[in-house]
Amino acid sequence: MGRLFGTDGVRGLANGDLTPELAMSIALAAVRVLTQADSSRAPIVVLGRDPRASGEMLEAAVVAGLTSAGANVVRVGVLPTPGVAYLTAETRADFGVMISASHNDMPDNGIKLFAAGGHKLPDDVENAIEARIGESFKRPTGAAVGRVHDLVDGIEHYVTHLVESVDTPLDGIKVVIDCANGAASESAVAAYEQAGATVISINSEPDGLNINEDCGANHREQLIAAVAEHGADLGLAFDGDADRCHAVSAEGEDVDGDKIMGILALAMRDAGTLTDNTLVATVMSNLGLRIAMREAGITLIEAKVGDRYVLEELRSRGLALGGEQSGHIVVPAYATTGDGVLTGLLLMARMAETGETFGKLAAVMTKLPQRLINVPAPKTTVDHPAVTAAVSEATAALGATGRVLLRPSGTEPLVRVMVEAPTMELAESIAERIAATVRSAA
Repeated sequence: MGRLFGTDGVRGLANGDLTPELAMSIALAAVRVLTQADSSRAPIVVLGRDPRASGEMLEAAVVAGLTSAGANVVRVGVLPTPGVAYLTAETRADFGVMISASHNDMPDNGIKLFAAGGHKLPDDVENAIEARIGESFKRPTGAAVGRVHDLVDGIEHYVTHLVESVDTPLDGIKVVIDCANGAASESAVAAYEQAGATVISINSEPDGLNINEDCGANHREQLIAAVAEHGADLGLAFDGDADRCHAVSAEGEDVDGDKIMGILALAMRDAGTLTDNTLVATVMSNLGLRIAMREAGITLIEAKVGDRYVLEELRSRGLALGGEQSGHIVVPAYATTGDGVLTGLLLMARMAETGETFGKLAAVMTKLPQRLINVPAPKTTVDHPAVTAAVSEATAALGATGRVLLRPSGTEPLVRVMVEAPTMELAESIAERIAATVRSAA
């Protein structure tokens, strides 16, 4: 059996791979690893979820696991992942749990864990939790069994925090938001309206089954059409748990995490808040971002894929901005993890401060043509001799004009083949050739 924890928690088919029994065992093990024995009080755990139907089942299982280990549970209901992280810190809980499969289709679900303070767990702590799953121990009884409480105003606390993160009123900005029928369907509208923006929301009526269904950050066609229909200044799209954000301009241009990072890096540089004039991105970020940042006098540091690895770099170096091409943007001054709703607020604040259109701000970088192919294959395929030879040959052919990146997904049984080249035709040709080799080797 491979490692249970992936790039962002435990994820799989709900009631198939991720069963209630497994969820309960993970929760129980987490209490034993993440809390210190203290007879004076019971540990406190914040628990939230996205609106997918299986979350109700898994929430019950997680509650059972936590309370059976003696922890008191504070349920916050449906809330974005960064909202759960924020409330974990605000309530001074021992740790937090988010039940979500993020951008995955509705049948999947997942469990994300936050340490005290709302920070994601390092690999060694996840390994320790995994090692204790199924381990027998003397469970508490009587008054030592954990209790369950509901924080009914958790969303209001989170929205207030978001609004207080921007100083510039957003009056006069019209934005369309696609909530992916997910966890931000209520909080994003509330935060943007309270900050002064005019908000049109789409896909903001979750029914437990429609999360991420042809909408949200991975499917922006509806958003582009709605921005044009309403004459909006920009559009913002979240994934199911709203820890990432994609955007579109009034002209229909797609603005991914790389361009968003570029916009915010220049904003923070100008404000004097970009520590050491340094941005943390990942190996997946486009070469165009590296070139644009270098020309702007900003150093770019690469981290492994996954916003928790970006966070590790930010925390260890004391830096102020990082993110991923996928739209996870991390601003440690306001959040301990990627926060799509916060990202939208900061982008609109930059528009209000400069008076520039979103399209003009997004011209901060020119993307090198990039082709990404997701190939269903075991992660070990990346080390197959035929695959490594194909990658070496393509890398040598591109030289300094492009690059090849091959990596296994941390959340799905896929190998991601990414090629950047001077032309899209060349990028597609090389990517297809390597993808075919991966398929043959799988």
